[in-house]
Order: sequence, then structure tokens, then C-alpha cells
Amino acid sequence: MAMLSVNDLNVYYGSIHAIKGISFEVNEGEIVTLIGANGAGKSTTLNTVAGLLRPKKGTVEFEGESLAGVPAHKVIERGIALCPEGRRIFLQMSVEENLDMGGFLRPDSEVAETKERVFDLFPRLKERRRQSGGTLSGGEQQMLAMGRALMSKPRLMMLDEPSMGLAPILVAEIFNIIKQLHDEGTTVLLVEQNAQMALSIADRAYVLETGHVAMSGPAADLAADDRVRKAYLGG
Repeated sequence: MAMLSVNDLNVYYGSIHAIKGISFEVNEGEIVTLIGANGAGKSTTLNTVAGLLRPKKGTVEFEGESLAGVPAHKVIERGIALCPEGRRIFLQMSVEENLDMGGFLRPDSEVAETKERVFDLFPRLKERRRQSGGTLSGGEQQMLAMGRALMSKPRLMMLDEPSMGLAPILVAEIFNIIKQLHDEGTTVLLVEQNAQMALSIADRAYVLETGHVAMSGPAADLAADDRVRKAYLGG
């Protein structure tokens, strides 16, 4: 049984049909990536799984249980965390306070332990633990957004455009951390404009085009596919 199963998902923004019957699944222990152009529906899909948007039709199941009507904070309790596009950290709060917000559903004893794990993954955050989020660089803010999502100890981590706006050296660092999280047992669903990087670390991939799944398969196969190379890899 798949850890996450999305079936015939249809989502509207007012009268705009943004997601048109998307189906995909994520198995425990995988990195699965959704790639596609801007406006293909990638972020909308993640936000719907996270309980931030409601589908008009279709089902989302996590570990065999429906997420229909489950509010976003309860989705987090179930074991899914979303690291949103654009980071959305609390700019006035310190690094440590941002992390505490991410752990608000966990018992205090676990929060301290998880925070140390986050600081091990992101030593720069430890150095800046008293600084406000707004004083961090773009790369550090992305690390903080990922750290905050990890504070809920998710079994499924959803990452929305983690490399956006970052210098290549930081992109490599962020992707190494995603691989490390995966190696430590976190299942990952990744939405990413940088299709080349995404396909290089993913097990499987789905190509989204204007709200539907156009192609899917092992990430290595899609990376070698001429249509994908032309459209997304500049080849």
C-alpha cells in the first residue's frame, strides 16, 4: 500500500480548473518529484494534500486513511509537513522561535531533541539561533523553512521549490540535505523547477502539464527521455 495516494484530484480557484484529475502515489522510503512549467499545478497539488485547499473531486489518502475535510493542523499531526514555496518564515521571530512554532504540536521533551537534530543538519542555524529570520540570507531562510517543517517529525516531507532563487552552491547544499533526510528515513515529495536536480535525486517522477499528469516513471528514465530533456532540461 502506498504511503500517499492521490486519485483523480480536481481543484478549482473560483472558476479556474487548476488541477484536472491528477493521480499519483508516494511509497514509503521514496523521493518522488513533481516537475513541470510554472502554472502546471505543482504547488496547488501540495497545498491540497496539506489541507490548505479543498478538492472539488477526488481523494487523498495517507497511510490508508482519507484526508478529506481534515484541517491543515491535523494533517501535520498525521505525519505530513509542507515546506512552502517562498519559505514563509516568521521574519520578526528569531531562528529558535521559528523552529519552536514548527514543533507546536509536539511534547516539550521532543521539541528540544528535534531542535538539536535540526541544528546538526543546519549548523548555520545554530550559529544564528538568536537572530531574527528577516536578517538571514535567502539560503539560510530556506534552511530555516526546512528546519521548521522537520520540527513536527514528519514521516512525509513535502518540499515546494526549495532551490528557488538560490545560488548554485546553495542549491547543491539544499539537495544534499534532502538526500540526507531521505537516508535517515524521511519519505520526500518534491516540487522543483530545477528538473535536472530533482530527477538526479528522485526515485520516481511525474511530469505535470496544465493541471494533469503528462508522463510518469522512474526518474532516471524521464531524465533520459527526449521530450523531457527538450521541455525541462534544456537539451
